[in-house]
Amino acid sequence: MHTIAALALAAGQAVAPGQPAEAAGTFDVKIVPVPVPAARGTGDDTRARMTLTKTFHGPLSGAAEGEMLTAGTPAAGSAGYVALERFTGSLDGRRGSFVMQHSGTMHEGRQDLAIVISPGSGTGELAGIAGTATIRIDGKQHFYTLRYTLPSR
Repeated sequence: MHTIAALALAAGQAVAPGQPAEAAGTFDVKIVPVPVPAARGTGDDTRARMTLTKTFHGPLSGAAEGEMLTAGTPAAGSAGYVALERFTGSLDGRRGSFVMQHSGTMHEGRQDLAIVISPGSGTGELAGIAGTATIRIDGKQHFYTLRYTLPSR
């Protein structure tokens, strides 16, 4: 992050429009499997579908709902997933919504995850938002870091 943006965030001041900003905090997540259609229940088909709900705390404050598709054998350490989740709430005091697009894999203990804000998905005061997110899990606690830019109000 640019030094000016970092200093502005540390001082509690608004970041200049278009300047990179960062928001970090925690979130709670609930993932619920969607029943597999009987026609697909062959035993060797590892695809699954889940719904997810999240509650975000910190500068990103609100809720998200989404859907996830997975394939592989997570218990054995290899799987992949894609997901779309729509966040609604506020980001550093600006209200609106946007969609986060996930693409992740894990193979033999190595994880690779990319989360981007879907272009054109921002609404309200979050219209025009762009950026990426990272997730860290420590024990049972989930942490996010959102790096983003927003146009002027």
